[in-house]
Amino acid sequence: MAENTEERLRRTMMFVPGNNPAMLKDAGIYGADSIMFDLEDAVSLAEKDAARILVYEALTTQNYGDAELVVRINGLDTPFWENDVTAMVKAGIEVIRLPKTESASMLEQLENKIIEVENNFGIPVGTTHMMAAIESAKGVLNAVEIANASDRMIGIALSAEDYTTDLKTHRYADGKELEFARNMILNAARSAEIAAFDTVFSNVDDVEGFMRETNFVHQLGFDGKSLVNPRQIPMVNEVYAPTRKEILHAKSVLAAIEDARIKGSGVISMNGQMVDRPVALRAQRVMKLAKASGLVDEDGVLLG
Repeated sequence: MAENTEERLRRTMMFVPGNNPAMLKDAGIYGADSIMFDLEDAVSLAEKDAARILVYEALTTQNYGDAELVVRINGLDTPFWENDVTAMVKAGIEVIRLPKTESASMLEQLENKIIEVENNFGIPVGTTHMMAAIESAKGVLNAVEIANASDRMIGIALSAEDYTTDLKTHRYADGKELEFARNMILNAARSAEIAAFDTVFSNVDDVEGFMRETNFVHQLGFDGKSLVNPRQIPMVNEVYAPTRKEILHAKSVLAAIEDARIKGSGVISMNGQMVDRPVALRAQRVMKLAKASGLVDEDGVLLG
């Protein structure tokens, strides 16, 4: 698990094609929690080198604010991935996403290259984090070993198009074909204390379907969703925003914790009931989401 992984909200991870200069320039204006520059599927074979240079220039010249910066490199079975890693680590990327991950050994291979590049450019070893995209039956069944492969891991993600092809099926509106994979990936991520990301919903015109799927994965416990269009960002944020009742309860829990701290008490209680660690962690996350959603101010006071 990467250090302080739990402190960052990752509701939205927006794909940005690495070969599109305009989108690279504007990617920071939409408010995505994470921006993922794509050097893989969005880029044709003839444009791989040019896209890598474009993303390098964007990372070293553009200001993307507080967004987490992620790059999806080309797969280990291609001749491009090592150059991708070299350029991206040198540029200061925060997270490298490995596509088509099927085993912990694949992440070990990636990490060894990252270490080499960090050493070559005087970057502190461990600076660059990793995440894995799981896109096959083998990857799903190995999700636990993948999630626990390295201390650099910040998350694992389901990539449904390749996965359903591997299963010899396709995407359906109700998503039943993804239920096993979603639960495997979510539980694997939680076993490693890292984030779990749901797959993209590619039909941007089907708002009802997108909201239905986002509500479902939020209910399951996913940290967030991969996105292909900035119009989807506020919709995801709406789903993940806590209710007024949840915020008030969280404020009461945190007040009880603070009261116990002031009194020097090792026992935290609220309305006669014990407040244990899971309750406290849930309250902290609710307030973090409330602040990110603009529902409370920096002091936790409800707005509106």
